[in-house]
Amino acid sequence: MKKLFLKTSLYAFLILISLELLVRVFHLYTEVPVRYIDSKGVEKSLPNQTGFAVTGNRRQNFSEYHINNSGFNSYREFSPTKDHVEIAIIGDSFIEGMHQNYYNSIGKKLENKLNNVEVYEYGYAGYNLANQLYLISAYKEKFDLIDHVVIYLKYENDLQNGIYKPNYDRIALLKSPLFKIRDEFKLLSYASNNGILDPIKNVVIKIMNSNKKAKDEESTENNHQNEDLVALENFKNLVKAYGFDKQKISFLLNSKTTSPTFLNYCKSNGYKIIDFAEAFEKAKKPTTLIYDMHWNNYGRELIATVIADYFKKNYSIK
Repeated sequence: MKKLFLKTSLYAFLILISLELLVRVFHLYTEVPVRYIDSKGVEKSLPNQTGFAVTGNRRQNFSEYHINNSGFNSYREFSPTKDHVEIAIIGDSFIEGMHQNYYNSIGKKLENKLNNVEVYEYGYAGYNLANQLYLISAYKEKFDLIDHVVIYLKYENDLQNGIYKPNYDRIALLKSPLFKIRDEFKLLSYASNNGILDPIKNVVIKIMNSNKKAKDEESTENNHQNEDLVALENFKNLVKAYGFDKQKISFLLNSKTTSPTFLNYCKSNGYKIIDFAEAFEKAKKPTTLIYDMHWNNYGRELIATVIADYFKKNYSIK
């Protein structure tokens, strides 16, 4: 019985080692940029990182990323001046663009469509409007030099907060021993990326969030309110707290998935909108990845075209 146990343990160990080598050799694991919260309270990626993002259990999507000095995935550094035209695009993972090589991003596509324009991509997975407006406020001196700002607004989940609070819990979780072990052993990273470890992660997250139970129970009262009104109130609070330059900032959104209440409010109060709904409806092929709802290369090309047409029409940028 003892020999059987030893042999089983040895074979299991050798199988794990073989799988680890296989995952490493074929680079089936994703390299996740280290995240942190800077001195201004802005959550972003640690500067000057490079790596490869992988999606799918057979590496269906394999793309290179580059985190610049500002802490965002981009092919260029952010150095705005008074003498040049710059456009900043701010958003969540759709703008961060980990599903595409950083040198073929939306920003790069947009630059190819506009002459003598630099595009700065402030994309970070998990950003909502609170993060975005706080970012502009925190780096006011830099954004004062940027000529135009495009904020990608995903209405269904970007207006859930009426104030910005740095997510120190998420950063602490990512620095926890469990996640460090995952990052060291690529087989674990592969398993995590493909949902195999989701039950374990859910337990850890549940434990980490247990101290928020009272706050969550308190917030359930809002469930009886109209969600659109709550979202609109959050929007007003964010604008009041961090400011909003209506001449410089435009919302990039899909009007088909955005509340008419919010759209009417924006129209009545002079907020500019870049709507890509029609472009996606007329698309001749899928605009998202088949195994992920993020935009594929064709979808990103359409987004860049819609933005470029908007600036050509409204700001005479050629």
